[in-house]
Amino acid sequence: MLHAKAVVRLAALTAAVALVVSGCSIQIKSRPDASIGADTMLIAADTGSPTLTRNFNPFLTNARTATPYIYEPLVVVNNLDGAEHPWLASKYAQPDAQTIDYTIRTGVKWSDGVAFTPADVAFTFALLKKYPTLDTTGIWQYIQSVTTAGDVVTVHLKGADAPAATIISQLLIVPQHLWKSVKDPSTFLNPDPIGTGPYKLGNFYPQQYSLDKNQTYWQASKVAAEHLVMPGVNTQLDIVTKGYDWAYSFISDVKGTWLAANADNKYWFPPGGTIVLYPNLTKAPFNDVNFREGISDSLNRKAIGDSAAEGYMQPAGQSGLLLPAQKSLLDPSLANEGAITQNTQAATAAFAKAGYTLQNGKLVDSAGKQATLSIMTANGYTDWLRGVQEVQKELSAVGIAVKVNQPQPAAYQLALQNGDFDLAMGGFGGTGSLYQDFNVALNSSFVKPIEKAAPSNFERFNDPATDALLDQFKSTTDKAAQQKIGYQLQQVVYDQLPFISLYYGGSWGLFNSQKFTGWPSASDPYASPKNYQSTPLLIFTHLKKAQSSSNTAKGK
Repeated sequence: MLHAKAVVRLAALTAAVALVVSGCSIQIKSRPDASIGADTMLIAADTGSPTLTRNFNPFLTNARTATPYIYEPLVVVNNLDGAEHPWLASKYAQPDAQTIDYTIRTGVKWSDGVAFTPADVAFTFALLKKYPTLDTTGIWQYIQSVTTAGDVVTVHLKGADAPAATIISQLLIVPQHLWKSVKDPSTFLNPDPIGTGPYKLGNFYPQQYSLDKNQTYWQASKVAAEHLVMPGVNTQLDIVTKGYDWAYSFISDVKGTWLAANADNKYWFPPGGTIVLYPNLTKAPFNDVNFREGISDSLNRKAIGDSAAEGYMQPAGQSGLLLPAQKSLLDPSLANEGAITQNTQAATAAFAKAGYTLQNGKLVDSAGKQATLSIMTANGYTDWLRGVQEVQKELSAVGIAVKVNQPQPAAYQLALQNGDFDLAMGGFGGTGSLYQDFNVALNSSFVKPIEKAAPSNFERFNDPATDALLDQFKSTTDKAAQQKIGYQLQQVVYDQLPFISLYYGGSWGLFNSQKFTGWPSASDPYASPKNYQSTPLLIFTHLKKAQSSSNTAKGK
């Protein structure tokens, strides 16, 4: 996920540069569109164009951004800390690690007035089984069967896999009474969506569409915004000047641009994942943990993060967790909460254990050959490139000859999957689930031979003891037991350095509180600030109309 987000950050940064001249911000003021009423929210989320279609199929990857505002999951997960919020399921339980019981919420209606029932849930599961291309999160790799009894839908898993519930619970549910007659759901664009969510489609044009509040929504009293407007093209200048209420975008010099434009503008950039270096563990000397430790100890993570993210993001610890959001999961025995500070003396000692010594400013092996490596990042990811260049400078300072390799994004992804690299800049975590984050990075079942594409575990980490820990985690629903196993997995990442954490990748939340208040913040981190996927449901049902805001819409 983070790899794709780097493209977004690139676009944001490129446009934001236009707002800064000679190091001083241009004094731009926000001028909201007078036709946008006090009860209407303008959101910079969709990246449409006149060629994009009216696609609201929740199972197609190119569906419009607002699709999850219309369709809802069984459970909404806050990806910052993994907190689960029962949604279309009023509750769910795991009587054992192979069974999930969802109690389906009563009193919910589809936006066309038809009652929502457990049959809709069972139908949606069956739909994805019949049309595997719609199963983009792969839930049927875990599921053996789905049964219903009264208001309970039970998912029977193929084996003990308690953490799979987190993925399965986020399935968006569609109405059986409409979708049962769709000839081919795998190509169906669903132009007139009917959902259970807080909004339904209003006017639609490829360059801009609107959504209206679903007045029969089961939480209608909690939804403050009567209308949403989703422009299809959002430049950085648009975001700063046109009165957006909510945007998800990196902005260079956020204080001098976004904050300066409007006194009601706010921002919150919490960690959304970790930017790491993946070492190729199939190649020497990266297969030597001592050499990896030498690299880790050589790095000034604050300088790297400041170079890449303009000082907005903090250095990441080597625990693999997003802090402070996941602090309750942190192994208390990790020194300094898992943070590793630059220590050239310790780096020299670690390199020596790997057979490398410093001679005449060069780190050489026993044959006198200098340590040489390349760091791969995708061409055009300017934030990552700045971070890589800082890493290059710091490793050069300890005597390593470092080259930077910048293939195009598609070639970068292919090389990452095929293991065609020495060190690669990449993203780790961000799902909110400790198990899911660690599993995709460390499970040896994902390991493929070099030149064969691996779906994850790009570094090719293969450790039977770690696999056993992951299996133990899957096999228990006991939260205390899972936490202890989580501590051990953090120790694996800290001691064995299968990847080297650098700094946190940001979630770039921009808000305006003139019309709506209660946005997520560092002091109230109830949701990620992102305005895509199902997380916005937590925000839409949390916001309040500002007291100074008129209750009468002027139009939409």
